Amino acid sequence: MRRSPPRTVVRRAHPAAFLAALALAAPAPALAQARADRFEPIRAKIREAIAQGKVPSVAVAVAQHGRIVWEEGFGLANRERNLPATAHTPYSLASISKPLTATALMQLVEEGKIDLDRPANDYLGAAKITGLAGDAAGATVRRVMNHTAGLPLHYQFFYVGDPYQRVNMDTAIARYAILVNPPGERWEYSNLGYGILDYIIERTSGMSYEDFMQRRVFEPLGLTHTFIGTGAGHDEAAVRYDTAGKPVPFYDFDHRGGSAVWASAHDLVRFGMFHLKDHLKDQKRILKDATIDEMQRLSTPPGSELGYGLGWIVTPGYNGYLRVSHTGGMPGVATALTLYPEADLAIVVLLNRSNPLVATVTDDIAEVLLGTKFASARKAARENREAEGKAAPTTPAAALIGEWSGTVRTYSGTVPLSLTIKADGDVHVKLGSALPTLLSETTFGPADLTGMFAGRIPTEDAERHPAVQLNLHLRGAKLAGEATAMSYTLGAITSYVELARTSP
Repeated sequence: MRRSPPRTVVRRAHPAAFLAALALAAPAPALAQARADRFEPIRAKIREAIAQGKVPSVAVAVAQHGRIVWEEGFGLANRERNLPATAHTPYSLASISKPLTATALMQLVEEGKIDLDRPANDYLGAAKITGLAGDAAGATVRRVMNHTAGLPLHYQFFYVGDPYQRVNMDTAIARYAILVNPPGERWEYSNLGYGILDYIIERTSGMSYEDFMQRRVFEPLGLTHTFIGTGAGHDEAAVRYDTAGKPVPFYDFDHRGGSAVWASAHDLVRFGMFHLKDHLKDQKRILKDATIDEMQRLSTPPGSELGYGLGWIVTPGYNGYLRVSHTGGMPGVATALTLYPEADLAIVVLLNRSNPLVATVTDDIAEVLLGTKFASARKAARENREAEGKAAPTTPAAALIGEWSGTVRTYSGTVPLSLTIKADGDVHVKLGSALPTLLSETTFGPADLTGMFAGRIPTEDAERHPAVQLNLHLRGAKLAGEATAMSYTLGAITSYVELARTSP
């Protein structure tokens, strides 16, 4: 006996219920695409930049309220191999390494193995931070973390195949870890400080910095496409390209804790979600919420160029919101990780070429998700910048005018330095036995002087750089600060300067 097929009962569904059911039934990629549609103008801007040859690739990841709402790769991570960029492609992060390193160090603080307010020297070996402009005891771990310890501008790139190679950390600390400002006086960004912190992690934990980061940060947070190194041997990683579109050779640092992490956009936004206290089920709580709050608390002196916490740039009132962020920039790198804790929002934008697009795309994404308040404040801020057109004073304060003489103190000896600062703003510089030259790009504050001149500081590392930047401050009767031998592709090596007035 044949049985009739079962009757199908059709019921009229409410349109809202139907749409909800359809959404539940839709495959995850379709939902992700639907959510990404609001970002279509940003996607078009990224594609246009790639088509115009401004950047080889861009990777984006965005999370809000504990969910990733958009992640995508654009362009080619590796042009030579025709390798597309994806949300899982590791990119060189540059200075976004700092909040990752700070996260590792704060675990040791929670365990009572490191005291933030003890001198960093207490956790170092034979080589110590040297107090020149101030007492090294004031260079606490906390101040090293927030760039107020008095350490100088410093970064070095050690290219594969170049005979000039990375020295061990004891040597780097002995040579370069000098105080050019009194601890706590001012904020000055120092990559070397985070090299010191990664060394403190090693000495305190008994593990290499790389192993500690892998076992105590990357693995427990589920960061499966994150590593530390030069990028060599990682075929899936994005190649760094210079402004001419050529691959940048692999390079290392003497401040790995500040610059040597690679991560995918997907991994980095998950790291951001951890610091938003989203408590993802597949992430271990490697820090207490109170510690995360402490890291995001502004702790720099008023008037600092940037507000900084512990590993984070902290910007209250950025377009109407508290912004907790870090950026990264060096040859072949432009990156940004941005958190808006009030909106539980994390934004990641990674480029494998230096380009200001990273900042524009980051703010474009924030505008989509934060709406009118952010957009109106962003527009007003832009108009204010254009209207003000602020320029630094081009003539010196009376206290700076005159002739000054003293030394540049390098790790291998001192070099004579003299300045003639004229009332019209001209500054003549004489370094060692070189002919006098004119300081360029000069700016003045009430008791400050900065500028560049062509010259070479005579140490084996600094003399590789063809220009010297002066950053000097009037302290009592002395004009003191730093002379930094620098070039964008090689690095910055700083020595201490102290000058006395020889004539008014």
